[in-house]
Amino acid sequence: MKLDFNNQVALVTGAASGMGLAAATAFAAAGTRVALADINGQAAVDAAEKLNADGYNAIGIQCNVADLEEVKAMVEHTVATFGRLDFAFNNAGVQSPVAETADASPKDYDFVMDVNLRGIWNCMKYELIQMRKQGSGAIVNNSSLGGLVGIAERGIYHASKHGVVGLTKSAGLEYAHKGIRINAVCPGIIETPMVSGMLETQPEAMAELMKEVPMRRLGRAEEIANAVLWLCSPASSFIIGHALPVDGGYTVR
Repeated sequence: MKLDFNNQVALVTGAASGMGLAAATAFAAAGTRVALADINGQAAVDAAEKLNADGYNAIGIQCNVADLEEVKAMVEHTVATFGRLDFAFNNAGVQSPVAETADASPKDYDFVMDVNLRGIWNCMKYELIQMRKQGSGAIVNNSSLGGLVGIAERGIYHASKHGVVGLTKSAGLEYAHKGIRINAVCPGIIETPMVSGMLETQPEAMAELMKEVPMRRLGRAEEIANAVLWLCSPASSFIIGHALPVDGGYTVR
């Protein structure tokens, strides 16, 4: 997919690895100036420096998306550096431990909701303030196949990701007439550090999940990046509030 985003600016959260890094790299390759944000600030800086060494234009920012003031500073730093904000991929997220609802920890619930749902809201709030000033922009929120279906013992995670889809749809309606498009991508089981950890710590549960993937393989981070860039591009100019599954057929069954 050849896209030309020259002289535009993208912000990616959770950008030090996995889907975030793949998306940031794809944005850079398409000509975008990129801000890579991650709770691991040094990893974000290292990833940005690698892109710069390859001839791109990137900065790394430390940001915990669950902290509203850090998110505000992240967006302001991006705009102060590059002058504007055209695209955002709100990707940062965490998993929840496998547990029946009656046995789940309130601490786990609060942590997952703070990052996966409140974090998306925090990011959108300040991204939209900037994009509203410009009268243009595109936001892609990272939900999950867990935002479209339920799976036993994963209720906290799926609740957070269903919330992302609902927030995306409502905000999409609010800003469609203001030149801003908001959509979500719903990855399946993607080969990322998070999934690698799950494969190690939850092998039986993950084996059962993989049986439900018609393509019989893990997705690649680059496949999510392709979807994100397409949702930000003029090729998807009439798409608003959509939750796009990129899951090897999992949610089609």
